Amino acid sequence: MTVFISGGCKNGKSALAQRAAVRLGGGGPLYYVATMIPYDGEDRARIARHIAGRAGMGFETLELARDIGRCLELADPGGTFLVDSVTALLLNEMYPDSHNGDADPDALTRCVDGLLRVAKCAGNAVFVSDYIYSDSIRYDAFTEKYRADLAGIDRALARVCDTVLEMCAGHFIVHKGAWEE
Repeated sequence: MTVFISGGCKNGKSALAQRAAVRLGGGGPLYYVATMIPYDGEDRARIARHIAGRAGMGFETLELARDIGRCLELADPGGTFLVDSVTALLLNEMYPDSHNGDADPDALTRCVDGLLRVAKCAGNAVFVSDYIYSDSIRYDAFTEKYRADLAGIDRALARVCDTVLEMCAGHFIVHKGAWEE
């Protein structure tokens, strides 16, 4: 089964995704595919909270900032994979060496291809992405390109996933499929 979870920042997406992965895993191998590269103290604190939040749940952590499809080669592909987050993965793929300069034009394709491979080939997969589209601010070209590419990835995942959930104020809304906790 595949589940796509989107929503605003700090709305409980990761906690829901962890519970979903454990439930889908049914006691089989669980893999937390961590994509965030920490750049400052706030990032490190967020990672520490996520690690503490999944303590004792049985996850093996795979740190893959890029080339997400490789997780299937590093672990039992029949297991359950929680990819957190698609948002960080795209940024890492856009700027593989640094966050300066031009974005890699192939980043979107690499992300979509890798994520869809995980969705198709993993025993179960849960994907977490940030919903960053609801404001009306006009951003610079870099940010608009990033938002457009993330929207493309989110749409591709929503098309192939069995269940699509949106987190809002700590509660989820089912947009596709069914989900109960």
